[in-house]
Amino acid sequence: MKLLDKLIIKDFLKTYFFVVVMLILVVLVLDFTEKNDTYIRNEVPSAEILKYMANYGLYLNNLLTPITVFISVIFITSKMAGRTEIIAILSSGVSFIRLLRPFFFAAAMIGAASFLLNGWVLPRATAGVTEFRMNYLDKEKTASEANVHIRVGAESYAYLSRFYPTSNSGYHFTLETIRDGELKAKLSSDRIDWDTAKRVWTLRNWRLRELKDRKEDYTVGEELDTTLSIRPEDFDLPLNHHETLMLPELGKQIRILEDRGADNVNFYKIERYVRFMSPFAAIILTFIGVIMSARKTRGGSGFQIAMGFLLAFIYIILFILSRTFAENGAAYPILAVWLPNIVFAVTGLVLYKTVPR
Repeated sequence: MKLLDKLIIKDFLKTYFFVVVMLILVVLVLDFTEKNDTYIRNEVPSAEILKYMANYGLYLNNLLTPITVFISVIFITSKMAGRTEIIAILSSGVSFIRLLRPFFFAAAMIGAASFLLNGWVLPRATAGVTEFRMNYLDKEKTASEANVHIRVGAESYAYLSRFYPTSNSGYHFTLETIRDGELKAKLSSDRIDWDTAKRVWTLRNWRLRELKDRKEDYTVGEELDTTLSIRPEDFDLPLNHHETLMLPELGKQIRILEDRGADNVNFYKIERYVRFMSPFAAIILTFIGVIMSARKTRGGSGFQIAMGFLLAFIYIILFILSRTFAENGAAYPILAVWLPNIVFAVTGLVLYKTVPR
């Protein structure tokens, strides 16, 4: 059986890489055709375009993994079933579980490679794609996300209505000191600027309200320098910043945001859940793919491959929906992220009862 194992693993991986390359090339050609006029209009250098396409190709590889794994499994297994090889293997006394071993081994190799790519390689590629789009495709963006809330100390909370990275300036700034659930001080200003020389924040037209026992002190001024545990780069972050961090950086950023009490920390936690969840998708989809295509059919493998595409797209749609629910405040985000794998794993166990013995 060892020789057969090697043949199955070899055919599986060879088919997987072929399908990956073909799908990525098709998408890259379509993407280039769509953006070609923009490249010409913005005079984008050819080297930058090639670099963007390489980074975007890595991004697509991660996105298309469920489809490519599923299609590869169904193609290999249905071809073996069409030549009655599976019937011969099972008739020789080999169990179906034993037959699954080389498929699982190849799927585990793909899952391990996917984990390494997701954790350390893909974030840099995603950052490159984001930087390219900001520099050449989305030049109109000049301000950060609106209504920014950041915890800057154990008892201090900052708010900005809008921050402009180009000028390192923010508007409608407030800094509140809250102790034991009570407001103790509130510092407000119409504008806040980052002083690159002094490396401090300068408040313009500031107002300080301090609550002491039963009295209140109110102070105003034109300019005030203050130090905060935030820098301009904390505001100049892309919307998909959590996708551009390597796994160790992601854990560090989560701890920083938790200390600050940031509103968007949930996005970073969900991204971390996804990176540990994704590799298991290759194994689960391989299990279902072998079960679906192990039986010989008169129509050949065409129908089975079509069903493979359909189920792979259903998996991707379910993954997108579950991630959206998690990011929108699901009670158990880790369960929502794992929902596609749970649903398809249960589906595989149900389908397992229909396989030929």
